[in-house]
Amino acid sequence: MFKFSSMLVGFVLSSQAAFGALAFPTVTVKYQASDIAYTSEATVEAVRQSTVAAQVSGRVVAVNFDVGDYVKAGAVIVRLAAQELSAAAAGSRAQVAQADALLTNARANYARQQQLFQQKFISQAALDRASAEFRSAEAAARAARAGAGQSAAISSYTVITAPYSGIVSARHVELGENVSPGTPLMTGFDPKDMRVVANIPQYKLAAVKASPHVSVEIPSLNQWIDAIGVTMLPTAEAATHSVKVRVDLPGNLTNVIPGMFVRVHFSVGSAHKLSIPASAVLRRSEVSAVYVVDPQQRLSLRQVRLGETDARGQVEILAGLNPGETIAADPVKAGILMKGSAMKNSAPSQ
Repeated sequence: MFKFSSMLVGFVLSSQAAFGALAFPTVTVKYQASDIAYTSEATVEAVRQSTVAAQVSGRVVAVNFDVGDYVKAGAVIVRLAAQELSAAAAGSRAQVAQADALLTNARANYARQQQLFQQKFISQAALDRASAEFRSAEAAARAARAGAGQSAAISSYTVITAPYSGIVSARHVELGENVSPGTPLMTGFDPKDMRVVANIPQYKLAAVKASPHVSVEIPSLNQWIDAIGVTMLPTAEAATHSVKVRVDLPGNLTNVIPGMFVRVHFSVGSAHKLSIPASAVLRRSEVSAVYVVDPQQRLSLRQVRLGETDARGQVEILAGLNPGETIAADPVKAGILMKGSAMKNSAPSQ
């Protein structure tokens, strides 16, 4: 059981053994310039996320990827069977062949009529008629080739490929289903480019726009990330009078996926505060504590009361620590070391 004094400064667990060379980094508690932050809850989204839909009717005959699979750009993700499209394409090719044959005949006839006209065996009207038939055959051939190209393009819609490399986040169809134009097939996103979307009230827009530093806190990962860019959309929602702000994150982040809950910290001022890195705080339910290292390099777990966390990941200490004290910067490593020492000290002697 944890037992804390009313002033939140009592030692809770302590190790009687000194640790010599500490196996974790430490931080000295001191007053320092700290950012005054405006914090907003936000959600992670992918910069590139899309749902691929069917463009023609057909039956699903192949689904090559499932949720969680990584897909390279251009890979076939779904294949449809549409016999009527294949038949239409074959018919278009036959029409092209027919039009080409008629064009060849009309061209030869027009050449003969020109020779006969030069020899004054036919009239001008007969030559004009042959010329018109030749031009008509040319137009018919062009129309047939265009129709064949359109049929071939529509027929190619039965093979659906990935527009870019990414991860499949949802599969909307199963093998054997019949789909129609507009039916969603798969949804995917590019994990390399992520951003955070927050809604900022209009009275905070000026301060947020002038913020020199923006950080994103991911509580589930106990991770802080510096933003690389901020984009404020030019319209406000009429119902909430808030503006959507996009915060760009560095590329190729691990374990950051769309839909995650995060907090965005905008630096809107500065003050002199007693503060420590937020990553040095151990949180258990509603209890916040740090590992304190005394001059003899003994560890003790002490509860602290925290203030606001600024945009640089520094959290204000309201009670529980004094300037000049040393704490463990990595509470996980400090806890493992302290637990190991306690088990060693409690082991029966031989």
